[in-house]
Amino acid sequence: MRKAKSAYWQKIVDEAKDEQGNPRPFFSMAPMEAVTDTIFRRVVAQAGGPDIYYTEFTNAASMVHPEAKFSIQGRLAVAEGEQMPIAQIWGSKPEAIEGAAKLLPEMGYEAVDLNMGCPDGTVIKNSAGSDLIRHPDTALALIEAAKKSTLPVSVKTRLGFYKVDEYHDWLETILKADVQVLTIHLRTRKEMSKADAHCELIDDIIAMRDRLAPNTLLQINGDIKNYQEGLALAAAHPGVDGIMIGRGVLEDPYAFNHEQKAHDLSESIALLKLQLDLFDEVTKTVTPKHFEALKRYFKIYLRGFAHASQLRQQLMETHATDEVRAILAEHEGDLVQNEDR
Repeated sequence: MRKAKSAYWQKIVDEAKDEQGNPRPFFSMAPMEAVTDTIFRRVVAQAGGPDIYYTEFTNAASMVHPEAKFSIQGRLAVAEGEQMPIAQIWGSKPEAIEGAAKLLPEMGYEAVDLNMGCPDGTVIKNSAGSDLIRHPDTALALIEAAKKSTLPVSVKTRLGFYKVDEYHDWLETILKADVQVLTIHLRTRKEMSKADAHCELIDDIIAMRDRLAPNTLLQINGDIKNYQEGLALAAAHPGVDGIMIGRGVLEDPYAFNHEQKAHDLSESIALLKLQLDLFDEVTKTVTPKHFEALKRYFKIYLRGFAHASQLRQQLMETHATDEVRAILAEHEGDLVQNEDR
């Protein structure tokens, strides 16, 4: 396996083994807005999680602002006993990136990832996220600023802003910046998630990495639904070091399981109950969470059985976690009993 540049990433590479003890690519859960907080990370860990977790992307300018820093504390919260995630931050000002990155070690973080791929219009208007593809000099300045924290620095980005072939110049720029890991979502900003991931470019990107930055780890993201698909992709493209799964885990919380098997409804309900409990815990001890955001998860856990849509509709009309628990308690016995028939 490839030798990483830092002890942190080398440990991740060394510990990524298959069931026979052979080296395999490391797996991570993609940083997702309003998803990959301490609540959902712990739910996925319970379901059988990846090797690496990331935080939600966090505004560096808010982190260093005396007043705004309190508004983003939930994004960087890590529960006692939880596996430490990698902090993903975003911004366009080197001084903010430097200041934010230097705060992270005090919070227990061991690595920082720079978001250079977010397609959100508001982020782009702030000259950040995927807009940095159009401003490579700024991107390089941000990487150098983050390195002043002494944490290993990685970058997550896309192939280009408008056109796929922008990847030639753009990825070369980032690889020459000597980052620890380059994670590539195999689409452009313009494509969002509407086009198929451009897996046909992986071998060319590997060759570029091998030529320009042989010790930079390469992680692939886009259209990979589970552990098995990730292994198959890495086997088809020797040189891929890591696999990142995003939307796949929103379709199946067991996406990182090494063994594909059916999970019964009682297991899924147990995960939903755990999420409700953790939601209440974080709201009480860290920062108030918006209940409406919970509703996006009902479909993850409750599907594929008779009357699933009716139950989800009933849950969509709730306004508190106790209301959800009451409805689950009312129906759970019948649901599990019907599944066993």
